[in-house]
Amino acid sequence: MLGAMSSGADDSPTSNDSVSLQMARRFLGRSVELTIDRPLNSRHPVHGFRYEANYGFVAGTMAPDGDELDGYFLGETEPLETASGVCVAVIHRTGDDDDKLVVVPEGTDLDDESISAAIAFQEISGCYIIVRSR
Repeated sequence: MLGAMSSGADDSPTSNDSVSLQMARRFLGRSVELTIDRPLNSRHPVHGFRYEANYGFVAGTMAPDGDELDGYFLGETEPLETASGVCVAVIHRTGDDDDKLVVVPEGTDLDDESISAAIAFQEISGCYIIVRSR
């Protein structure tokens, strides 16, 4: 069994959501452009792990951690500088207020198990919930 759980909750922000989740929910089901600052196979500048997916941010946003809202771009096998796709899920971190978007190319469908496998290089099993729209 995977450590992540899927939420069937409505994608509308609620007062019970963390600030980060309130912000991230607004992107569910929408087209998103990510600026990729950590391309596939690059190394984290501090922790040294290798990015097994393109990882970036939504320009012009401000997340609770003081940086832009981050996102994984899944479904591409080449390093990218920018990526456009649809936000299909949010990785809601249960231990901090730094949620991540899951963005995929238009027409791509990933189940929760595939998402969990793709982000395992950075996300700790059991420390997040995959949130989707209905």
